[in-house]
Formats: sequence, C-alpha cells, structure tokens
Amino acid sequence: MTYLESILKVLAVGLVLGAGLPAVFAVGLVAYSKGAGGAGNDGTAVAPNPALKAAGLALFTFVAAVIVIAILYITKGTIQHHFGFNPVPFLPGK
Repeated sequence: MTYLESILKVLAVGLVLGAGLPAVFAVGLVAYSKGAGGAGNDGTAVAPNPALKAAGLALFTFVAAVIVIAILYITKGTIQHHFGFNPVPFLPGK
C-alpha cells in the first residue's frame, strides 16, 4: 500500500465519520421534530407523524451504534488483553 492510498483511506473515513455522522444525526433531529407535531407556522395544530418519529429514532440509534462500535474497535486490543474476547469479531483485524 502506498502512502497515497493510505492518505486517501484516512480522508474517506474522516469524511464519512466526521461529516457523515453529524449529517445523519441532523436528519434524525429534523425527522423527529417534524414527527412530533405541535403548532404550525400559522398557529394551527399539526398532527404527530409516528413514521417520522420512528425514522428519527432509527437514525439516532444508528449513530449511537456506530459510535459504540468505533470505541470498541479502538479499544479492541486492551479488551482482548484484559478480558480475553474480541468485542468486534465482525470487523477485520490487523
């Protein structure tokens, strides 16, 4: 693997996790807030939309899962050393 390939891989992961996850979280916030109902711009009542609330919660769950899996992947060596098991066996090792 050349240095350029390594740099491009780090750049891609940085863009996905650094900009992609906050964007997914923001879409989840918009979906959840639109699904909650409330008052419209003209003062009329807006009915709640359970599908949008569920979509927002699903996106929040996805973001939380990615964060937890990333932390487990980063600390995989320490967890294997102290507890003797691989916390993320579905991810490739070194």
